[in-house]
Amino acid sequence: MYRIFVINIGSSSTKAAYYEDETCVLKENIAHPLEETGKYADVMEQKEYRRSVVETHMRENGLSPSDMDAIVSRGGHTAPLKSGAFLINKLMLDQIASGAYGRHAADVGPGVAFDMCADTKALPLVADTPCTDEFSPVAKLSGHPLFPRQTRFHALSHKATARRYARELGVKYEELNLITIHMGGGITLAAHEKGVMVDGNNGIEGEGPYSTNRSGGLLAQAVIDVCFSGKYTKKEVSEMINGKGGLVAYLGESDVLTVKAAAKTNPDAALYLEGMFYQTCKEAGALAAALSGEVDAILVTGGMAHGEDIVKYISDRLSFIAKVKAYPGENEMESLALGALSVLRDPALLQEMK
Repeated sequence: MYRIFVINIGSSSTKAAYYEDETCVLKENIAHPLEETGKYADVMEQKEYRRSVVETHMRENGLSPSDMDAIVSRGGHTAPLKSGAFLINKLMLDQIASGAYGRHAADVGPGVAFDMCADTKALPLVADTPCTDEFSPVAKLSGHPLFPRQTRFHALSHKATARRYARELGVKYEELNLITIHMGGGITLAAHEKGVMVDGNNGIEGEGPYSTNRSGGLLAQAVIDVCFSGKYTKKEVSEMINGKGGLVAYLGESDVLTVKAAAKTNPDAALYLEGMFYQTCKEAGALAAALSGEVDAILVTGGMAHGEDIVKYISDRLSFIAKVKAYPGENEMESLALGALSVLRDPALLQEMK
């Protein structure tokens, strides 16, 4: 039996779980009050704070890093990586710390896992990081060589959902063509062709549908005009794309349930909410073309997949392509655990940045 501890760091919470082989023995979502996280100017400064919270949680449940065979974290932003599990090393941590490949609260996790594994037998791991790159060469073309398309999306969620669907069917993931739609704070989609994510949208940096706080794809010339207007700083423009775009820009609100309630009496709220789902469906249609229309299923996951009305809207627009199935919430903790378990059982599968 292998003992695996899983860490998934978000902006306002840390998800922690303990697995024995495939069995989840313990799972908890540890909330972080704004008065705690607000003390830090940069999210990377939270490493020791997050580590102390995780280790306290372990002690309270009779667990210790020294008892683990692996501690696996949601991955951070690095140069593109293959799918699968990677050993956390100094090169990975340096790339994450640089911020050159993106910045997200999840970037704290690999450093926490690495430090917790020090002086223990536990392997510090990440799996299916946000920079997982399986795009086909043609999918990386943008229209200008200075701006190649980048893989920055919810790769862990997309892979986990696709693999779960395959397991339920009793077939191999590598036998299916799928479109996955992750709908959380950001909305990203991926096209899976026989076990490979050949295309998808970079939701962090302004591609695809708008979401609760991200603008999605904007007119390039309009953004250029804003940048050179002298009215905004670089930080302010960046926040228009990620952080203060989408529903926040239109309505000053990022909570979908609040916006849905407002939409009952506010036509503008109803319009902006539908726009988010409408654009999501358009993006899925584009990915269907990337798969030559040969799509076995469209899978919707993330927090918004709890909304039956949202899933119905998507199904009504996309069922002509393939059946739509919802997997509310996230399957990320299980996917991380299974990624770690795969390399514990077969060390030949373990990868390392060089």
